[in-house]
Amino acid sequence: MSLSQLGQMAVPTIATTIQNAGVSGVGGAGFPTHAKWRRLDDVDHLLVNHQESEPIYYMDRWLGRERAHAFAALFNALLDSGFETIVVTPKQKDRDWTRPLERVTDATVYLPADLPVDADDESGVVFAYTDDQYKFGMESVLLNVATGTVVGQDLPMDHGWIVQNTETLWNVYRALDRGAPTTRTYVHVAGNVPRHRFLDVPVGTRAADLLDAAGRPIGSLSDTEVLLHGGPGWSFRTDTTPEEFRVSKRTNAVLVMDREVVAANTYGEGRIDVLDARDWDDDHETEPTRLAPDAVGVPLVTNPAIDIVAPGEPLVSSGDRVEKREMIATPGDGISNAHHAPIDGIVTDVTDTRVDIRADVCPVD
Repeated sequence: MSLSQLGQMAVPTIATTIQNAGVSGVGGAGFPTHAKWRRLDDVDHLLVNHQESEPIYYMDRWLGRERAHAFAALFNALLDSGFETIVVTPKQKDRDWTRPLERVTDATVYLPADLPVDADDESGVVFAYTDDQYKFGMESVLLNVATGTVVGQDLPMDHGWIVQNTETLWNVYRALDRGAPTTRTYVHVAGNVPRHRFLDVPVGTRAADLLDAAGRPIGSLSDTEVLLHGGPGWSFRTDTTPEEFRVSKRTNAVLVMDREVVAANTYGEGRIDVLDARDWDDDHETEPTRLAPDAVGVPLVTNPAIDIVAPGEPLVSSGDRVEKREMIATPGDGISNAHHAPIDGIVTDVTDTRVDIRADVCPVD
């Protein structure tokens, strides 16, 4: 399918296309995106979470500026296919980054004092700029601040909304317009590292490769330091050791932090908030650098903590040669995603949780 055909596609076809492309929520829970899009018949509005809530994040800003025409094409296709309103929600302080997207979408602009937007009285693309508060990154809070919608214990779809963050929506665009699977993601590396990095990496990249890029080899981590995944205001301890950690589709940052600082700033359900524990206003990379690691370990489920999401079912075995973007796991039963090879190479191991691939630069015999 393509964007030009979107209006003629049935909802199950759209959702299955997104599922087979392996699109998951980037950041947050990493829930398979197709589950939201299967409810297209229930929604009239799209809220684009463009908040860039963490002080080290630049993914939304960079994508919105550099991929403005692609987002405009997606928005037009969605509006032509039945959406009434698309509300983009950046922080007002970031408006210099978002003016190109405002222009190409011919958007109506609301500033913080003008909120909330009455989406039923609007049409087309609307920019709803918020004040600079971290909590606006939570989708229920953002939906209420930007549009006045109160979801309570419901889902946004129960109130006529789909909420997607910018990078997830970029992957939706690539799936619908090009049939391209999600094989890479943007990751920031910060904390106790010599250099902040903004990296474009294959899914399954090792923590060692991330830390090397930031000038902090994994062997230099001390017993008094821990590796976190997530941003300074909302992060968690990694589920595995730094040596075993692999980037999933929801990994948007990794932080090296002192163990004592983490212990003093851990709250309910293991959430870690170290925003006030150190100065995060260092020199930041604001454009991504592309990494090409020599091996990856592709997780078969983006977030193992969500019990209702089933892992993908591997299609490959050790010794198989795979090509970049080749499907290596089909969706499992229920809510599940496909997964794809992010590099060309040889499968070195297949387990219940991931597929390991070693880059193969040798010519094919």
